[in-house]
Amino acid sequence: MPELPEVQTVVNDLKVANLIGIPIIAAWVYWPRTVAEPSPRLFCRQIKGQKFTAIRRRGKYLVFDVADGHTMLLHLRMSGRLHLVSADTPRSKHEHVILGFDDGRQLRFHDTRKFGRLHLIKDPARILDRLGPEPLASGFTAKILAEGLNQRKRILKPLLLDQSFIAGLGNIYVDEALWAAKLHPCRLAASLSPSEIKALHRTIRRVLKRGLKNLGTTLGTGKGNFYSVANRRGRNKDQLKVFRRTDLPCPRCKSPIERLIVGQRSTHICSNCQKV
Repeated sequence: MPELPEVQTVVNDLKVANLIGIPIIAAWVYWPRTVAEPSPRLFCRQIKGQKFTAIRRRGKYLVFDVADGHTMLLHLRMSGRLHLVSADTPRSKHEHVILGFDDGRQLRFHDTRKFGRLHLIKDPARILDRLGPEPLASGFTAKILAEGLNQRKRILKPLLLDQSFIAGLGNIYVDEALWAAKLHPCRLAASLSPSEIKALHRTIRRVLKRGLKNLGTTLGTGKGNFYSVANRRGRNKDQLKVFRRTDLPCPRCKSPIERLIVGQRSTHICSNCQKV
């Protein structure tokens, strides 16, 4: 699933592509469930003739501000990606929503697993206000993280994956941050010492910034793997220390990396560095 660095990479690509201000002349929906709201027919009617005034990110959502006051939210989920192509490019069977622009280009939502969802709504706060703080924002301090951790009697990793706690973190970057902070994913959130909380705050920001610098993480070559709008593979795979490195040596102590299931999620740790 694309996480904060991957979604931000998509946003950056779209900004470079200069879509802002270009009239949308048509829309097509080929898989109705992709459009969560309104109905696919109404979506096509409402978006036609409009322009995007801004493109940004909130958590794992792509946020498109529309000139008429609507907001288009897109969550890529497991396998979603965006293609920006000329209108004469043949449509693939997994391109479920297409926006046609006045300059002859089309923005196509490609989703092999069909889990991605699109909303065109007047009140985006109804969805976005459920999200926790942005971990790379200046207001996300170690003190804010400490207040959140100390109030929860939950296991650490599932809590960090909870989008209402921190927005944008997913399986890859949580595993990497916990390894870097030498914290076991099954620790109780409220059990962390002040120094451990500071270390976790620092490593969350560090692994996300590294992912952004490397244009995200692409793990394989399958259709469900992350590719940017510019069809680039993320380079961050080579920087991963534990995620999907089962049985390989820990970069810090050379003990073999182990794979666990924590909160029904595949989890990678060094049991020597990350003590229970």
